[in-house]
Amino acid sequence: MKLFSAEGPVFSGLLKLFDCICLSVLWFVCCLPVITIGVSCTALYTTVYKYIRREEGTLTATFFGALRENFRRSTLAGLVEVAMLALMAADILVFRSLRIQGEPLGGLYELSLILCCVVLTWTIYLAAYTARFNGTVREVLRFSVLLMIWHPIRTLEVFACLAAGLVLALGLPGMALVAPAGVYWLASILIEKVFLKHLRPEDTAAQAAKTQQEETQNDR
Repeated sequence: MKLFSAEGPVFSGLLKLFDCICLSVLWFVCCLPVITIGVSCTALYTTVYKYIRREEGTLTATFFGALRENFRRSTLAGLVEVAMLALMAADILVFRSLRIQGEPLGGLYELSLILCCVVLTWTIYLAAYTARFNGTVREVLRFSVLLMIWHPIRTLEVFACLAAGLVLALGLPGMALVAPAGVYWLASILIEKVFLKHLRPEDTAAQAAKTQQEETQNDR
């Protein structure tokens, strides 16, 4: 039956699931030094976009090629990302403690949660922009924020993907092995639609040249 053949949807789906697990594990391991979280997220998005969705190259070559190419820029941007997340986490703990104690400032607890969600969603935009476009650290930080603000509906949809992934990873055993790649897969579908609205013909040509260069480097 074609349904269960090597080219059928069942076998293809299982292969995609296995790829997501391998990619999520790679991402997690590369995030362990903490300062490499930013570049690991960029490599995750690159691999989801090119290998998982477009079936270009191989998983490991695409992932480590993106790590190598974006290491300096993504690491520096990632330090800003990690600092903001640490600040948000500290605010949540402080305001939660104040709320329990009945202090007036405890009312800022909900606001700190909302801001944390915004920052978490921005990290996906940051990884996506860094993976898809050239630019300085300042430029990728600025434009990723602007794109997130200019497209609030898409941003809410990206956050919904992130929230669903977190719920599944925390609630179902084993889903943590799939969630990172799965979340970025769904988010990439949404964010790529945002990118298309802002791409000029010269940007498209630049993207094609960048893709060709990366493929040449991976073949070496």
